[in-house]
Amino acid sequence: MALSARNQLKGTIKSIATDKIMAEVVVTLGDGQELVSVITTSSVQRLNLQVGQPILVVIKSTEVMLATES
Repeated sequence: MALSARNQLKGTIKSIATDKIMAEVVVTLGDGQELVSVITTSSVQRLNLQVGQPILVVIKSTEVMLATES
């Protein structure tokens, strides 16, 4: 699969919490940090997402904030 988005991070699905419409998917990245994605429950089902599954996180955004600890 080729994508124009350059921000692609490899990780593993840590947890999936769903209700009737939305789902929160927590992904652990290679350095131990976590990223949370909120997607539709139907997307979780369509993609057959499972805890422990390797996953590619693709970030396509018009705004990304940076912060310093000063």
